[in-house]
Amino acid sequence: MKPTPISRELVDGLIAKLGIQDFERATIREVKQVAAMAEQQSGVEFIKMEMGIPGLPAARVGVEAQVKALQDGIAHSYPDIQGYPELKRQASRFVKAFIGVDIAPEGCVPVSGSMQGTFASFLTCSQADKTRDTVLFIDPGFPVQKMQLQVMGVKFETFDVYDFRGEKLGPKLESYLQKGNICAIVYSNPNNPAWICLTEDELKTIGTLATRYDAIVMEDLAYFAMDFRVDLSTPFQPPYQATVARYTDNYILLISGSKAFSYAGERIGVTCIGDRLFHRHFPDLSARYEGLPFGLVFSTRMLYALSSGTSHSAQYALAAMFRAACEGEYRFRDEVKVYGERAKKLKEIFQRHGFHIVYDRDLDRPVADGFYFTIGRRGMTSGQLSRELLYYGVSAISLVTTGSHQQGLRVCTSFIEDHQYAALDERMQIFNENNPL
Repeated sequence: MKPTPISRELVDGLIAKLGIQDFERATIREVKQVAAMAEQQSGVEFIKMEMGIPGLPAARVGVEAQVKALQDGIAHSYPDIQGYPELKRQASRFVKAFIGVDIAPEGCVPVSGSMQGTFASFLTCSQADKTRDTVLFIDPGFPVQKMQLQVMGVKFETFDVYDFRGEKLGPKLESYLQKGNICAIVYSNPNNPAWICLTEDELKTIGTLATRYDAIVMEDLAYFAMDFRVDLSTPFQPPYQATVARYTDNYILLISGSKAFSYAGERIGVTCIGDRLFHRHFPDLSARYEGLPFGLVFSTRMLYALSSGTSHSAQYALAAMFRAACEGEYRFRDEVKVYGERAKKLKEIFQRHGFHIVYDRDLDRPVADGFYFTIGRRGMTSGQLSRELLYYGVSAISLVTTGSHQQGLRVCTSFIEDHQYAALDERMQIFNENNPL
C-alpha cells in the first residue's frame, strides 16, 4: 500500500481528541475542524469540500449600496419589522422577474438569512393548527433545519426522495399527509446536497397534495436559479425558476442573498409568503396572537421576538441587487456559474478513479453541475469514505447527516482553486490503488 499524504495516525488521533464517536455522523463543523488541524500539523494543503460557504466576491452593487446607506446614517435607526419598503417592492419584482409569480410586497419580509426565515416559518406553521404538529422533509436536505426543530421541540418526519421521483412521489408524499398531522413540507430546489432539481410536474404534485391536505410548503431557494442546464438569466421572460407557487396557495418561498449574490456575511434574505396564506386566519393563531393573520404573526410576533428586524444597511444592499437583476444590469447567474464548471471537472476526476455519483439523474437527464454534488465508493459506507478521504487531504461530509439513506458524501465546489485539480487527481489515483474495487 502506498503512503497517504496525511498519516492515518494523525487523523485518527485528532478524531479521538475531538471526541467524535461516530464519524459517519460528524457535523460539518467537526469535519472542518479535523481538516484544519490536520492541515496545520502536517503542512499538507487540504482540498476542502465540507463547508457550503460562497467562494466568490460579494456582489459589488450590493456592497456599494450598503456602504452608502451606512455613510448616510442608516445605522442609527431601527429597521421596520416589516422591512425596508424599497426592498419589499424590489423583492416582489424579483419574484415576478425570475419565478414568474405574483407576490405582493407586503408578503416579502426581510430576514437575517434564510436560516432565520426557516426558523420563524417553522414556529408559525407549527402553531397554526394544534392538530398538525409535525414537519415533513423531502430529503436529503440541510441538516441544520432539523436542528432548528429540535431546538423548538417540534416533531418531524422525513423520507429520502432517491427512490421516489416522478410518478412515485405523489403516493409516497400522500402516505404521510393522510395521517393529518403534517403542518409543513420542506425541500430545497436545487437540492442541498444532491443538486437534483424537482420538475414542474413533481412540484405540481406537491402543490396539489398540499392544497388537498392543507399543509404549507416551505420551498428553500437558497441556490436560486442555479440549475445551469437551463438559461434562467433573463428577467421577466421564461423559462423561470421552477416553483410550487404555481400549484398551491399554501406556500412560503425562502430566497437567500448568500449564494446567488455571494452576500453570506451580512445574513440577509427574504421570506416571501403567498398572498392568500399571508392574509389567512388560523383559529389557533388568532387565539394566541390577538386575531392576527398568518403573515403578521410571522413578522410582528415571530421575527420581532427573535431579532426585532434585520440589519438595516443589508436591506439596502439586497434591494439594490434585486433592482439591478430585474433591470438586467446585474447578471448574477454569470458570476455563480463557475460553481457548475468546477463541479464538472471534479466529477470527472472522481469518476475516473472509481467513484460514482450517488444522486446522478433528474428522471431522464443527468443531474445538473452546481454548488454541490454527491459521490460514493462501492464497498464503503459514508463514514468509512469520509474518514478515508481525510488521509488523502480531502474533506467532505457524510450523506447520512443530510437525511439521505444512501451511502456517500456531499462535495461542495465553492472553495476549489485551479491548482487543486491536479493535486486531487494525483491523490485520488493513490486512493484508487490503495482501495481497489
